[in-house]
Amino acid sequence: MLYVITGPPAAGKSSWITARARATDIIIDLDRLALALAGPGAPQWQHDETLLAVAHRARFAAIDEAIKHRDKVNVFLIHTMPSAKALAKYRRLDAKIITVDPGKDIVMQRVRDMRHDDMTAVATRWYNQQAKQRSQGVTRQASRAW
Repeated sequence: MLYVITGPPAAGKSSWITARARATDIIIDLDRLALALAGPGAPQWQHDETLLAVAHRARFAAIDEAIKHRDKVNVFLIHTMPSAKALAKYRRLDAKIITVDPGKDIVMQRVRDMRHDDMTAVATRWYNQQAKQRSQGVTRQASRAW
């Protein structure tokens, strides 16, 4: 099964996966990939442009390969803000799309406490996108209650 985990930065997407994934499952998480590709002592979330470019390429390759195996193992893919095109692709693949969102106040506090200031804009954009989708009649699947 392919699980696409969406949600704002610092919402708990990785924690949601950690609570459910088994050792044989595949987890595709840009932050994990970047950290795996970075040198010793690299920051956990704030990556430079070159590292992110390499990590993005690795992520795309990992997605392409992992979806071939989704009938044998669970594939957990973190995609913070998938485009309409990406969502359509995931739906064609019969993905289960999960939104992890503990609420804007909690997310913004976590971003202030744990992330770089740039993530505030990303979180704000995520919430604005959600409001726009709701006003257009798009429904989302909520995760468990936090």
